[in-house]
Amino acid sequence: MAVGKEYLAFIEDQLADFGEVQVKKMFGGVGFFREGMMFGMLGGSTFRLKVDDYNQPDYEARDMLPYQNQKKGKGMPYWEVPADVLEDRQELAKWAKRSLEASRRSKK
Repeated sequence: MAVGKEYLAFIEDQLADFGEVQVKKMFGGVGFFREGMMFGMLGGSTFRLKVDDYNQPDYEARDMLPYQNQKKGKGMPYWEVPADVLEDRQELAKWAKRSLEASRRSKK
């Protein structure tokens, strides 16, 4: 699940309105961190944000799906970001903020 450098640069640029993020290569993909907490991930050409009970309805309303590891047959709480949100830097910043909040809640 290689991540293209150009697409990674695009995601980083789109997240500029969210503020400074750290990018770490992991498990063949890329994790996005802020304040030491992972809030997003990029695998192949799919960008996902962390989801919990508070923001999951936003994804479900747009028919987005969670990450599923086909080999292990289980998922993770990261859902694909809708294309229109990904294209709108301000809207993406809002979604990323809610994902960071989901990460904070999961740490408690």
